[in-house]
Amino acid sequence: MLAAVIPSINEKWVVKEVTTPKPGVNQVLINIHASGICYTDVHITKGGLGVKFPYTIGHEPAGEIVELGEGVITRKVGDIVGVPWLQYSCGRCEWCQRGNSFFCPNHIATGINIGGSHAEYMVAYADATQLIPNGVSYDQAAPIFCAGYTVYSGLRLADPKPHERIAVIGIGALGHLGIQYSKASGFETIAVTHSKDKEELAYKLGADSVVSDGEGLLKEKGQHGAGGGADVILATSNSYKAIADAIKGLRPDGRMILMGVSSTETLTVSPEILFKRARIIGSTQNDREHLYEALDYVATGKVKVMTEIFPLQEISNAYDKVANGNVRFKAVIEPTK
Repeated sequence: MLAAVIPSINEKWVVKEVTTPKPGVNQVLINIHASGICYTDVHITKGGLGVKFPYTIGHEPAGEIVELGEGVITRKVGDIVGVPWLQYSCGRCEWCQRGNSFFCPNHIATGINIGGSHAEYMVAYADATQLIPNGVSYDQAAPIFCAGYTVYSGLRLADPKPHERIAVIGIGALGHLGIQYSKASGFETIAVTHSKDKEELAYKLGADSVVSDGEGLLKEKGQHGAGGGADVILATSNSYKAIADAIKGLRPDGRMILMGVSSTETLTVSPEILFKRARIIGSTQNDREHLYEALDYVATGKVKVMTEIFPLQEISNAYDKVANGNVRFKAVIEPTK
């Protein structure tokens, strides 16, 4: 099969012939039809998360099951599925016993310690796969298994109440979905962006208003007569400077959900968070039902991923565009037409 292989840290991705994997016990073989490039792929390529190269990464897969390993009874050949980040956990540690398997120190993650989806085929644990709803295309489904799952899961973790307002910082791969998920869930939604060229787009995505910074957010009055600011901020940006600035726009008892990662900046928190009794909450991919709901919003047409499609042979070009912030907003590879 053809696969994109990273030879070593910070080297150009190479598409080459490799051996097609075989599914083991409780595993399935998936013919990959779409694989999203996540900005985490950039961090991994630069040496983050401890991946040992040469390796094939990728953790936003969508495809068709073509072979079952021994013991698989919940999936069948022909199933259309995707795979999230977490595939397997030990089942014995404290976190697994508590039902928080994401924190298992021995967990297996897609594209980290099991081969990833930037290839024609990949193996995955059957119980980790998620059936993709009928009518959802491969290229729309794939980005939901990280970008969509992450941002919607963060929104759910914030536990917004009726009449609370949601702000989304960073109108990018996660943020453009965050606006849509917030509106689809029925919340007044404010987009926070310094980019003038993204203002019109933010309104088209469903934003009720657009502001440029935390000060603007603080002045933004609510539709129901409440004072300015947001009750929940979905921080999807990679700029910790912008995230720190937005804190001044939090309302009392507000929650900032931190989802974006910067490898060059330090997040500095203002003391005003103390007087507002506000919280900063880290979030990745939480309950599995959040993935189900995130996909369902796509299936019902309430959320649409903005994608740029590339053949597998052009994955290096796609990676460069993602790394340089030149994709609006999700680069999706099609290993199999």
